[in-house]
Amino acid sequence: MRRALALLSVLLLTAGCVGAYDIPLPGGADVGTKPYRVTAQFRDVLDLVPQSSVKANDVAVGRVESIDLAEDGWTAEVRLVLNGDVRLPANAVAQLRQTSLLGEKYVELAHPKQEPSTGVLADGAVVPVARSGRNPEVEEVFGALAMVLNGGGVAQLRDITRELNAALGGNEKEIRSLLTTVEEFARGLDQNRDKITAALEGVRKLSATLDARREPIGTVLDKLEPGVKVFAEQRESFTAMLKALDRLSGVASRTVTASKDDVVAGLRALEPTLRRLAEAGQKLPQALEVLLTYPFPDSALDAIKGDYLNVFLTLVVPR
Repeated sequence: MRRALALLSVLLLTAGCVGAYDIPLPGGADVGTKPYRVTAQFRDVLDLVPQSSVKANDVAVGRVESIDLAEDGWTAEVRLVLNGDVRLPANAVAQLRQTSLLGEKYVELAHPKQEPSTGVLADGAVVPVARSGRNPEVEEVFGALAMVLNGGGVAQLRDITRELNAALGGNEKEIRSLLTTVEEFARGLDQNRDKITAALEGVRKLSATLDARREPIGTVLDKLEPGVKVFAEQRESFTAMLKALDRLSGVASRTVTASKDDVVAGLRALEPTLRRLAEAGQKLPQALEVLLTYPFPDSALDAIKGDYLNVFLTLVVPR
């Protein structure tokens, strides 16, 4: 009888044994009568446990139902139970947060900041790793600080301080002047920021234009190479030509300088003739018209019919 009772007790205890995560915790978010479930994928869930809170805008809207390992063996899949009245966009982001410096972890669901919100987060939706993340752990921060203090550049702070004192000591006026100049330079940049922005915009447009005409520019540069090669091969000839032009310019300069007075005198002598020609006006070209049709003017040619013209001339020669 005792053995039977002991065996029955063991069976009852075994059948009634449940995991600690299966025990419902008091309090927590109210998921309502029609909750829906969402899976959030994380690269690392740290010490997040089932029954942890799920918050949106710092308000508890659900809880963590389970945490499993994805099929790839590297990603954690966190199954979330959310209140049916909670509306979140289909591209919502999931972040691991902490209630305080040493507080418990929870999952935060929020609207995306890098893109507009679209759709509605529905039952069975998955928040991929690309839209999830976590904050640095306190242990990680202290570990990085320990690396800086132990193996970083703190040991060289004394040398840096000593060198700065040596460089700045006795140069207060120069440093003050330098800081004043830097301040004026920064003020000038601030006053001309619109012009600088316009210049940068012009450079951007020029770059876009050059990029759009990249192929023609490349063709021109390719075809320019033979011409440059010819210039390089004829460099000595071009040099000799430029030297000859230099000597010619020197001779021409000396010639003009030596004959300056004669040229000025000749131009002054031509001045009356040119003035008379200018005063003649239209009379000069009208007189020249008769030169080719003498003794008849152009107006008489329209009155002559046929191919021949008989003319009787009487020449009077004075004695």
